[in-house]
Amino acid sequence: IFTICAGARNLKCWQSPCAPGPQRANSRPMQPDPIVLMSKKEIEGMRNACRIAADLLDHLGNMVRPGISTQALDDEAERWTRARGGTSAPLGYHGFPRSICTSRNQIVCHGIPRSDEILQDGDIINIDVTPIIGGFYGDTSKTFFVGMPSDEARHLVDITKRCLQLGIDEVGPGKRIGDIGAAIQTYAESHGCSVVRDFVGHGIGRVFHSAPQIPHFGVKGRGERLAPGMVFTIEPMINLGTWKVKILDDGWTAVTQDGKLSAQFEHTIVVTETGVEVLTVRSDAGD
Repeated sequence: IFTICAGARNLKCWQSPCAPGPQRANSRPMQPDPIVLMSKKEIEGMRNACRIAADLLDHLGNMVRPGISTQALDDEAERWTRARGGTSAPLGYHGFPRSICTSRNQIVCHGIPRSDEILQDGDIINIDVTPIIGGFYGDTSKTFFVGMPSDEARHLVDITKRCLQLGIDEVGPGKRIGDIGAAIQTYAESHGCSVVRDFVGHGIGRVFHSAPQIPHFGVKGRGERLAPGMVFTIEPMINLGTWKVKILDDGWTAVTQDGKLSAQFEHTIVVTETGVEVLTVRSDAGD
């Protein structure tokens, strides 16, 4: 995730040093980076890394239940990734202390796993993973239900999942980045939810974060034109209340200002000659 670099250390950020999740919006590189168009060989490397990222997320999702700690999820993510010859991109990234991000309930992104954070029945939790495999970064996340969700939690998660798909549907050669955000924003707001402005998607490949930024809000027909070979994340963060966030004292964790629920889904995609390919497609088809 790209973030606005305004005092907080954010995991996925355009302007270094910053953070490992969504990037902060409106940040600008000190020296603008060109948008990389990947070769077929590089895209194959990305497919492999993203396939493993999707498998890791499925694996961790099977562990989600009341009574488990977010630290246990992090420990297993690190073990599982190393067993497959990979490394965890977030770990140590500008000082981030864990291998994954676990963002529970009102946490928007960049939640730090802890041994004393125990999942409770009715929680929702986003798990964001980014293994590095063969020099390529695979980035994906999903919001999971813990036990039986409330009606409002189920509504939010369903809306957020649909927002991701609507954003992906707008991707294709010749289309514009603004088309993605406009589709997401229109749908979320029409269902009484809000779109986080502070964090956006980002280019990815042989580095964690690169051009272009992918806002999840905006105006159709505006922004950079998409071209075959562009690889980036789409990762809308949707809130039940206000879109505004605040950063906790740990310098990483972003939470909703009003304390209401937030959800997120993320895929890494590549623009093809005819449309789009989702590189982090999961076995539980549909999200």
